[in-house]
Amino acid sequence: MKKSFYLYVLTFRGGNWSDGKVRFAEEMFHEHNFPKQSSDFDELSTYIEIYATDNLTTEVFDELWDLYVGHER
Repeated sequence: MKKSFYLYVLTFRGGNWSDGKVRFAEEMFHEHNFPKQSSDFDELSTYIEIYATDNLTTEVFDELWDLYVGHER
């Protein structure tokens, strides 16, 4: 079974704060409404576009999505 995007991104928590992926993971962790079970690009990107913050950005989402898709191959 494919791991959700949320669970994949959590692996970046606790890293160097200068890394945008780490800041994204920390922010995502504190977003109670984040679609935690989803592996659907459209659902996740729509959420990020609506609830974007300084750390929860579409640019970092795209980078993490590429890593996530590559990781699951």
